[in-house]
Amino acid sequence: MNATVAVTPSLPDTGQLNALESESIHIIREGIAEFDRPGILFSGGKDSIVMLHLAVKAMAPARLPVPVVHIDTGHNFPEVLEYRDRIVKELGIELVVGSVPDAIAAGRIAESSERGGSRNRLQTPVLMDTIRNNNFGAVYGGARRDEERSRAKERVYSFRDEFGQWDPKNQRPELWNLFNGFIHPGQHIRVFPISNWTELDIWQYIADQNLELPSIYFAYEREVFERDGMLMAVSDFLKPGQGEKVSTQSVRFRTVGDMTITAAVPSTATTLDQVITEIAATRTSERGASRADDRTSEAAMEDRKREGYF
Repeated sequence: MNATVAVTPSLPDTGQLNALESESIHIIREGIAEFDRPGILFSGGKDSIVMLHLAVKAMAPARLPVPVVHIDTGHNFPEVLEYRDRIVKELGIELVVGSVPDAIAAGRIAESSERGGSRNRLQTPVLMDTIRNNNFGAVYGGARRDEERSRAKERVYSFRDEFGQWDPKNQRPELWNLFNGFIHPGQHIRVFPISNWTELDIWQYIADQNLELPSIYFAYEREVFERDGMLMAVSDFLKPGQGEKVSTQSVRFRTVGDMTITAAVPSTATTLDQVITEIAATRTSERGASRADDRTSEAAMEDRKREGYF
């Protein structure tokens, strides 16, 4: 007979959260002091929200002197764009937007021919243009090592060459948490202050700090259809194909990306505690469970990172 076991979310280890917070704030301060013009990559997702919160804490009581950088594919969740604009206004910080639709219209890049019209890979040249046009010596990212195998190899200070490319065999040692930020003109560093956090750490910190999130992170009724074993949301950018039946289900999103590649997961979690309970019980990372772009090949993420992806 099958038995259902209730999973109770583990109480956050405040000592661990405090240690992670202190480490991240140290990394953020080091980068802001060291690089000429850093920027903070901001998708509007939970990880970048936590990173922005940490950056604000790191500079308090002064205003954050670093711009927020968003690469807009034109296929974003409306809830995420609304959150982005509101939080930037509330904090009084600069917003730099790199626009994929503008780059397509200008003929600098070509629209993707992939099924579903994903613009995910088109973010890379727009990101590089944005870095060059704004003379960013470093950009902070919200990547974590537990997300995906290639990100597990990522340094905190990730060296990128003149083309934004990442070579995992040509990275600098970080013994004793000492970071080498020396770069030549045209090169830059991607800084990952929350590398050592887990998805559960992120959610427990969000609860501990009472941070607001876009509503898509919590369960609600939505029209979805199954594609390649994932539940894709019906939207203006993604429609079901032949034989793909639409149903209305209670779902939420574990990660934020293009609506064309970000899958929902079945869920009834409408509160932080309920989400933490789900995360504590899951054995699949959020990217593994809900990102179609990571399923194109075994090395999909690493291939994109070698091209200059986040």
